[in-house]
Amino acid sequence: MLLDGKIALVAGGTRGAGRGIAVELGAAGATVYVTGRTTRSQQSEYARPETIEETAELVTAQGGKGIAVQVDHLVAEEVRALVERIRVEQGRLDILVNDVWGGEKLFEWNKPVWDHDLENGLRLLRLGIDTHLITAHYALPIMIERPGGLLVEVTDGTAEYNADHYRLSPFYDLAKVAVNRMAWAHARDLERHGATSVSLTPGWLRSEMMLEAFGVREENWRDATANVPHFVISETPRFVGRAVVALAADPGRSRWNGQSLSSGGLAQLYGFTDLDGSRPDAWRYVPEVQDAGKPADASGYR
Repeated sequence: MLLDGKIALVAGGTRGAGRGIAVELGAAGATVYVTGRTTRSQQSEYARPETIEETAELVTAQGGKGIAVQVDHLVAEEVRALVERIRVEQGRLDILVNDVWGGEKLFEWNKPVWDHDLENGLRLLRLGIDTHLITAHYALPIMIERPGGLLVEVTDGTAEYNADHYRLSPFYDLAKVAVNRMAWAHARDLERHGATSVSLTPGWLRSEMMLEAFGVREENWRDATANVPHFVISETPRFVGRAVVALAADPGRSRWNGQSLSSGGLAQLYGFTDLDGSRPDAWRYVPEVQDAGKPADASGYR
């Protein structure tokens, strides 16, 4: 397998992109530590059914080794203990995926800062930014002990798109722009250690929460396009997972150091596909079709 012997940490792997990335790393043969707050015996405030144990089991079922560890990435001591456990059990860390989020229920669309709930907005920033910095602080020292490490900062939107498009909430906008910049900043420090840092965005993700919100399942997701036409460009969480595997398996990945990447853009270059064999390129579609006010049509974009 492509990543046999590699040790990965997917911080925030309970559901969505994190789960998709963890599963694909497992399918490539990696040992994957999956962290999050929701376990079979304890839920986070999300009150969702997905658990880190389920993700770890999916990793193992795909041929890797999944290890679930309950961690609140806002609690520095829990993150420190996690990294120490990885050091003791594995002696190395090759891939760090910072996918911690948790803000879906906190942001309010189309509200200026003075109308947005302040407590929710500030917690969103802590969940979307502080967690990534805390995790990097503790995990990157072990990753740079061997050359070739890969840091993937997962966000929403490419740096190019986010630079001149308002993401409909000052708090959400700042959180997602900050992660792109964070990956760029880490790249400056990691380069001298032979490690690579990138930010990576999925497209319109068919996460568990998104499918539920649209009243569909993965099997009939296209039914949602009757009410949300541009959902036609959507992708599974496994697609961005395959993007991470492609980067991790590429001996020349240092050429991407500091760059903002997308699942769809990397699919065109590396040749991987989504589960249905398509290559949805959402961050080309969104400005050229959706934002341009054209009728929904993914022809030529997947």
